[in-house]
Amino acid sequence: MGLRCSQTVPAVVLIVVAVVGILLLVLPAKEMALPPDNMYGIVLDAGSSHTSMYIYKWPADKQNNTGIVTQHNECHVEGGGISSYADNPSGAAKSLEKCLEQALTYIPKFRHHQTPLCLGATAGMRLLSITNATKSQRVMKEVENKLQSYPFKFKESIILSGQAEGVFGWVTVNYLLENFVKYGFVGHWMNPGRETIGALDLGGASTQITFETSEKVENKSNTMELKLFGKTYRLYTQSFLCYGQDQYLRKLLAHLIKDNYQNSTVFHPCYPKQFTESVILGKDVFDSPCTVDSKPDKIDLKLNVKVVGTGDYQNCLENVKKMFSFENCKYSKCSFNGVFQPSLRGRFMAFSAFYFTHKYISTLTNMDMTSPNQTAEAVQRVCSMSISEMTNRTKQDKKYMKNVCAVSNFVQVLLTQGYHFDEVFLPSISFEKKAGGASVGWALGYMLNLTNLVPAENPVVMKALPIGPWKGILFFSIILIFFALGYLLFVYRKTKANEGMV
Repeated sequence: MGLRCSQTVPAVVLIVVAVVGILLLVLPAKEMALPPDNMYGIVLDAGSSHTSMYIYKWPADKQNNTGIVTQHNECHVEGGGISSYADNPSGAAKSLEKCLEQALTYIPKFRHHQTPLCLGATAGMRLLSITNATKSQRVMKEVENKLQSYPFKFKESIILSGQAEGVFGWVTVNYLLENFVKYGFVGHWMNPGRETIGALDLGGASTQITFETSEKVENKSNTMELKLFGKTYRLYTQSFLCYGQDQYLRKLLAHLIKDNYQNSTVFHPCYPKQFTESVILGKDVFDSPCTVDSKPDKIDLKLNVKVVGTGDYQNCLENVKKMFSFENCKYSKCSFNGVFQPSLRGRFMAFSAFYFTHKYISTLTNMDMTSPNQTAEAVQRVCSMSISEMTNRTKQDKKYMKNVCAVSNFVQVLLTQGYHFDEVFLPSISFEKKAGGASVGWALGYMLNLTNLVPAENPVVMKALPIGPWKGILFFSIILIFFALGYLLFVYRKTKANEGMV
C-alpha cells in the first residue's frame, strides 16, 4: 500500500498542475483589442525657394475616418525649389534622392508598400506653368518618375492651387492646436468643441488667408467645405500669387527701376542707408511673370544696375502701398486688388515668412506687433537702422537683412490695409514657426485630408497571452493530464497484478 501511494503522488501532482494551468488560461481569458501598428505617409512640399520632405505617422485604426497624425521626421532638400530646374528637369528629380533615401530608413520596411507618397508644388511651379507650360510639365514628369521608382505607394505629384494651399495650412494650424480632436483624460479621442482659428501663410511667391466664416461668400471661388473628424467646416480662402516675399521684392524693385533703369544708379528707399548692390535687370528683376507689367519696352535685360539704399521709411511705405490696389471693389467688401473678403473672425496664426519677419522686428526693436500704431513705429525703427546694426543684433547675413525694412512694410500694409486687421484683430495674431512639435504649413493638413483615402486596419483580437504561446501551454497541459492518467492506470494494474499473486 505504501508503495502504491509513493507511486501515485507524482501523477496526482502532475494532474493538479495541469488542471490549474488550464484554469488559469481559460477562466480569466477574454478577448482584448490591441491597436494595430502605425501607418506612415510622406509629403514633399515643393516650394518656390526650396523643397522639404515631411514624414507623418498615425494609428492604423483611425479616428472618425481621419488619421491622428503626428510628425515623424523631416528632411530639407539641398538646392533651390524644383521650379529652379526649369532648364534641367532631371536635376529636379535627382535633388530629391537624398531625402527619399532617408525615408527608406525612417519608415519600417514592412510598411513601405502601404506608405502614401505625394508631392505638392506651390507658387513657384504655378508661375513656371504660366511662363512656360512645357518646361513645367517636364519638371513634374521627371519628379513623378523619380517618386515612382521608390517602393512606397505613390499617390500623386501635383501643382497645388492657391486655395488648396491655404485650406491645408488652415487644417494644419487647427489640428496642431487640438481644435478638431484631442486625447481626453478618460483615455480616448474626443472633440474639444473649440472655435477654429484663421491661418495666414506667406511663402516665396504667394500669400494665403483662410478662416471659417458664416457669412455669405460673394465669390464662390473663395469658399470651400472640408470634412474632418466627422464634422464639416465652411471656409473662406484666398491666395494672392506674386505677393509672396520673394516675388513682392522683385515687384518693388521693378517698380523702382522702371523709370530709372537707363541710369547707372537707382535709389532704393527700403534698403538700409548706404547699402549697395548690383543687379542684372533680367535675371534679378524682370524675368518673372510678376514683374511683366513693369518691364520697359526695348530694355537690355543683361544690363547691370547699381542699387543704393536710402533707409527712408516714409518713402519706402509709399512705394510699398503702390503694390496694392484698394479701389475698384465690385463686392460689398474687399481685401485688395478687387478680391472679396468677409469680415474677420476670431484668432489667427501667421507662419512661414510672417514668423521670420515678426521675429526680426522683435529682435531689432524689442517691440511686438500688437496694434497698427505700434507696428508702424517698430517698422520705422527698423528702416532707420544701418546694415551693420542689423547684422550685429540678429547675427544674420547681409543678404537677409537688406530686405527686412521692405518686407516689414509689406507685412504692415498687407495685414492692416489689405486684410483689415485693426486695433481689435491685430493682437489676435500669433506668429509661429512650429506647434505641437510639428512644422506649421500646408503639408500636415494635406496628409490629414489624404488619410481619408487610406483604409483603416481592424484592431488585432488576442487572448491575455499571444495566441501561439496560449495554444502551446494549453496543449502541453492536456498532454500532462493524459500522461498522468496513463501512469496512474499503469500503477493500478501493476498493483492489482501483485495482489493477485499473493
